[in-house]
Amino acid sequence: MQLQESGEMYLETILVLTRESNFVRSVDVGEHMGFSKPSVSRAMGLLKNGGYITVGEDGAIRLTEIGTEIAEKIYERHTILTKWLTDIGVDPEIASEDACKIEHHLSDVTFEAIKSYIQNK
Repeated sequence: MQLQESGEMYLETILVLTRESNFVRSVDVGEHMGFSKPSVSRAMGLLKNGGYITVGEDGAIRLTEIGTEIAEKIYERHTILTKWLTDIGVDPEIASEDACKIEHHLSDVTFEAIKSYIQNK
């Protein structure tokens, strides 16, 4: 199953929230992203059916191995792109917003070139 941008954003959010707290629920994801309960519930169902997350009886959301791989990839892109944009003079808040828009559409080749540039400067 190919994930769309919104699915990647949900996985990234779950990863970030999991790093802050071991117990992440749909309501936490919704609050963090500013989305409605029905939207989050639908997304969690799609991610669960796709094998990207599991949801325990207590409502705890956990990333599967493939969900974790995708979330970490997107989070790394976000982090590096934000740093690159701030390094060239973009306001940090705007850089973070723009990185979020770019991270899902950038080719692996271009991202690796930016990553290499950031790490070697």
